[in-house]
Amino acid sequence: MITRMSNLFLRTLRDDPADAEVPSHKLLVRAGYVRRAAPGVYSWLPLGLRVLKAVEQVVRDEMNNIGAQEILLPALLPRDPYEETGRWTEYGDALFRLKDRKGADMLLGPTHEELFTQLVKGEYSSYKDLPVILYQIQTKYRDEERPRAGILRGREFVMKDSYSFDLDDDGLKTSYHAHREAYQKIFARLGVRYVIVAATSGAMGGSASEEFLAESEVGEDTFVRCLESGYAANVEAVITPAAQPIPFDGLPPAKVYRTPDTPTIDTLVAWANANLEGAFTAADTLKNVMVKVREPGADWELLGVGVPGDREVDFKRLEASLEPAEVELLTDADFAANPFLTKGYIGPKGLAANGVRFLVDPRIGDGSSWITGADEPNHHVVGLVAGRDFTPDGTIEAAEVRDGDPSPDGKGELVSAKGIEIGHIFQLGQKYTNAFEVDVLGENGKPVRLTMGSYGVGVSRLVAVLAEQWHDDKGLRWPRAVTPFDVHLVIANKDQAAIDGAQALAAELDAAGLEVLLDDRKASPGVKFKDAELLGMPTVVVVGRGYANGVVEVRDRLSGESVEVAVADAADAITATVRG
Repeated sequence: MITRMSNLFLRTLRDDPADAEVPSHKLLVRAGYVRRAAPGVYSWLPLGLRVLKAVEQVVRDEMNNIGAQEILLPALLPRDPYEETGRWTEYGDALFRLKDRKGADMLLGPTHEELFTQLVKGEYSSYKDLPVILYQIQTKYRDEERPRAGILRGREFVMKDSYSFDLDDDGLKTSYHAHREAYQKIFARLGVRYVIVAATSGAMGGSASEEFLAESEVGEDTFVRCLESGYAANVEAVITPAAQPIPFDGLPPAKVYRTPDTPTIDTLVAWANANLEGAFTAADTLKNVMVKVREPGADWELLGVGVPGDREVDFKRLEASLEPAEVELLTDADFAANPFLTKGYIGPKGLAANGVRFLVDPRIGDGSSWITGADEPNHHVVGLVAGRDFTPDGTIEAAEVRDGDPSPDGKGELVSAKGIEIGHIFQLGQKYTNAFEVDVLGENGKPVRLTMGSYGVGVSRLVAVLAEQWHDDKGLRWPRAVTPFDVHLVIANKDQAAIDGAQALAAELDAAGLEVLLDDRKASPGVKFKDAELLGMPTVVVVGRGYANGVVEVRDRLSGESVEVAVADAADAITATVRG
């Protein structure tokens, strides 16, 4: 097929959009692939839609190859199934809620575990029907508080979500690994650089969970890996090795000191080095951070989180550890309502005395000694020993993970990097089949409760990821698997013979089965060349001055190389290049 740029619904921009922060956002808007309709909501224009559909097809191919069957569920959903699983509440403000004209609660689907589960329950009743994998490629909706980066993090996005239903855990593992391999094939075909990391399940529930992260400096997900062992995990899923207990017999008793004007870790360490024997660092102090948590359907309660003073609390790790509860830092009003909390001087004993739950970092093991708050202004306690002077209510993964931390597998140190989540696979188990009592009649005539897996791929996000990973300083550069057109043919010669020759070449390429974008606009060669670089088709053919000498120029947008090809051989040479 030949598409003429003189007819194409396209306007390229020379300047970056004012709200764009990352390269993919800037380039996709400038190149006319997408246009902003509202914060976090984008329209797909002809070129962008071609890339989106190409990504969809790669995903569809590999899902079909593992025996999955495509369906399409509604995006407008009733409240009841999500109430049944608790996610009407768990999703909080991220859920788009609305009412129909009769006042019934509805939502725009963020994900479809409930609907898939109900569908299978209604259709299948025998073990002979299983296993089954169903999937859809559909628009999802999440009311992001701060949508950013164009289509990388929007409030409306296209996702492939699939669900496996099996009779037992062995079947679930088979379905899980089939998806894992399919995802690796998808991302290999698309040319995405990615890592697979251990992850948390969050509101999805279930046990085993892995994320596929595209490596990118603009990613919002931080992951860590051990170069020696190959261990990799999202920071939320990193398990800190627990401290070994230390005998505390013979340790001096804890002692309270007056520590004027020491509400911060830095001021406390300075006081300790000026007033106590020895050399102290922030790692010798115990930082107690106060938050409030609320389980679904319950009231807010106070929670103290203790971490070594040389580390900050990572709020994403904290939230993941407390999922599905909501978590917020205390406000001034909360401190006023709880006067036993003395800002800058909070200690474990005061929390215990007032019935406040206190969870600590796994490094704070029995026998470890700390300098920490004494629960009154300008006072700290020195030599407070865990397991002797205070007993936490448990441990929590909330402290930041840093480069150089020991790998949880004990085989080296961790290094961090940024990534963009492009896929997530879960072994859900029976969370949803229990909620909806999904049983089939087993081979022995007894009911069998089905077990599930859930598997997502960010289809529209992958368009942005490819733009991030493949662009250069001139514009987009699409891998051949998703390019909007196989060939971008530029007429850069006003001579009628050259124009006719370009038209003839376009027709030959079309006859060979290639998708051709023909730049037949009455614009200068410079404008056409800049647009060709911006739009990013991997093969650019220029019919220019050389046509009079019987040659056309073939440029490889991916490598930057160009060659001259005889006009008579051009169609065959270009077709061979495109098809590899």
